[in-house]
Amino acid sequence: MKIQVGKKELSEKQKKILRKVKVILQYVFIFLSLLIATTVAWVFRTWKGLTMEEVVFHIQAPTTGTDSGIISSFILTCPLISIVLTLVILLLHKRLGKIKDIAVLGLMVAFLAVAAFSVGYMWNRLDITAYAKNQTTESTFIEDNYADPKEVELTFPEKKRNLIYIYLESMEDTYADKKSGGAFEKSRIPELAKLSLENENFSGNSTALNGGIPMYGATWTMGALFAQTSGLPLNLPIRGDLMSTQSEFLPGVINLGDILEENGYKQYFLMGSEAEFAGRDLYYKQHGNYTIYDYNYSLENGEIPEDYHVFWGYEDAKLFEFAKQHLTQISKNNEPFNFSMLTVDTHFEDGYRCKDCPNTFGDDQYANVMACSSKKVTEFVKWIQEQDFYENTTIVISGDHLTMDSNFCDDVPSSYERKVYTTYINSAVQPETEDYREYSTMDNFPTTLASLGVEISGNRLGLGTNLFSSEETLIETYGKEQVNTGLKMKSKFMDELTKDIVVENAKKVQEEEKAEAEEKKITADITVSDYDALSDSFKVSLSKVKCQLPVESIQCTVWKSDGMKALVWYEAEKQEDGTYSIEVKGSDLAHEEGSYDVIVYGQAEGYDPSVIKTVTGEIKEPESKITADVTVTNYDFRKGYFDVILSNVESTEPVTAIECTVWEKDGTVALKTYQAKRQGDGTYLLRIKAMDFYYKTGTYRILIYGQTENSPMMQMDEVFGEITG
Repeated sequence: MKIQVGKKELSEKQKKILRKVKVILQYVFIFLSLLIATTVAWVFRTWKGLTMEEVVFHIQAPTTGTDSGIISSFILTCPLISIVLTLVILLLHKRLGKIKDIAVLGLMVAFLAVAAFSVGYMWNRLDITAYAKNQTTESTFIEDNYADPKEVELTFPEKKRNLIYIYLESMEDTYADKKSGGAFEKSRIPELAKLSLENENFSGNSTALNGGIPMYGATWTMGALFAQTSGLPLNLPIRGDLMSTQSEFLPGVINLGDILEENGYKQYFLMGSEAEFAGRDLYYKQHGNYTIYDYNYSLENGEIPEDYHVFWGYEDAKLFEFAKQHLTQISKNNEPFNFSMLTVDTHFEDGYRCKDCPNTFGDDQYANVMACSSKKVTEFVKWIQEQDFYENTTIVISGDHLTMDSNFCDDVPSSYERKVYTTYINSAVQPETEDYREYSTMDNFPTTLASLGVEISGNRLGLGTNLFSSEETLIETYGKEQVNTGLKMKSKFMDELTKDIVVENAKKVQEEEKAEAEEKKITADITVSDYDALSDSFKVSLSKVKCQLPVESIQCTVWKSDGMKALVWYEAEKQEDGTYSIEVKGSDLAHEEGSYDVIVYGQAEGYDPSVIKTVTGEIKEPESKITADVTVTNYDFRKGYFDVILSNVESTEPVTAIECTVWEKDGTVALKTYQAKRQGDGTYLLRIKAMDFYYKTGTYRILIYGQTENSPMMQMDEVFGEITG
């Protein structure tokens, strides 16, 4: 009897365990069904224009650097909601009494139907059937139309032009007003629209904007960067290895970076996010040996605080200021350069609204962000145009892809052809035809080289056409739909290009990159002295300078802390004791009082300069002041001079000298410095002689300086005089 009772008790325990397992499995099933449904809904609400090729790429690409906002949105919308609903159902389950098993079974069937519907919706939305069919249906379209850069003759001009390539996140012509060829009543990008219309966008005689059409394989950021620099769609095969474990990115492809590197260009890529995301760092290092300035670079080099992170990294306001710093330094080198950069503020969803963003469009944040980007990009272009290197520099500005924002373009008619923003500024050549061109972003590849004055035999590279030529683009030859169909289908030619993706040496490559970063890293203790009025300067001193390699140079750039305006560069002098010293002169900074950011760079042998540290110095207004009434006489053509007379001269200390520097008003070169003569009546006389300026008529700018016993030479006044006929 005892044995039988024991067996009966054991059987009851087993049943109880089985019932618990059954309940757990039921609720796991309910949770997973809810998770599938909410995930599908979230994905298509977040990525309205999602394509299957983009999904395949990002499954294999590194996700490092993904915007935390997107991750938070997924967690709050999908797993969290699914867990809450599952717990609610569990609580109701306990209150249902005898009918609870039937109710749970009904819920399971219902949720299974919802999950099945969601999967079916995703299947149809991504057109997975067509994708799978295209992956098994072979086509020679790419091979038949591909112009291999290895076989095309390229002739660079004797004096090579610099390239500045600005990729604008999600920027479309669509955002302009209808009068300019956009789709909105009021332009969201008035400055950018004007910039494109005043330069080259290949609209011919039309007064409407024109831009590139993103084709299959180029509808997301990495696909867009790849298409615009290689003339190919980014279409990777589905495979088990991830791009985060690869050490090469399509080594069989020859792209813009490869060509420019071979022709002596130094290349740089600036972005406010992490370059590792989607394999961007791998692509640009493998194809062109680019120096990467990304979010992590700025952290490591003290450009931003250690805990700073907004949106995808840092905002575009900082991006453009960092670009100015890098370009100012890069342009001092003798090699031609390719400086590429990628904005981020206009990324979906709704963009990042910085402190400078206007409120032109009320609660429409994305429109305000677009308007802000339009102003910032245009101001940056104007800054470039004011620099000495601009004369020999071409600027290319292109949107990467159409916006992925869920509702910003909902009111745009389906008949409107949406295109990415495009303009070529200061090109070395002009279009051969005045026709309105129909082109894709892949055409940017040869067109960019042509804008640098490169002669391209046949005017085609990759699947792209030089738009400055009269050669037809693939879209003009076949039509957009036929080209897209050809790009989607399986291509043995593309398989050949992608077969050499290497994964086995990835760890070794990462270790080598880490070792290289340590090798070129320069550290130092940096101190800044107080401002000295007599020398009119403060000193920046570097001690304990350490680097694994010989240090070639130490430099710094000085910026006004509240204005971020580049003022002057200094080269440090190495002292006998191994320290370095930089003297920052107030006269170089127009004696403008205030705090200055001093960004100190070090250059290790064989490497480009990198930031050591940012410190702060100060210029103070001299305690001593000299004031005077200044009179400029009329030019006496018989005697050949005019006079500058200083009367009622007052000073807190004895005046030791007064002088002036005379410049031609419309020129930039100082022509003559005069010492003032003190007259018997206490006035000071500066006599400006026409012969010193070769009797050139016109207006002259006169800067007057004074010096006391205990102060440096300081500016007193600015006046103008004329040499007339």
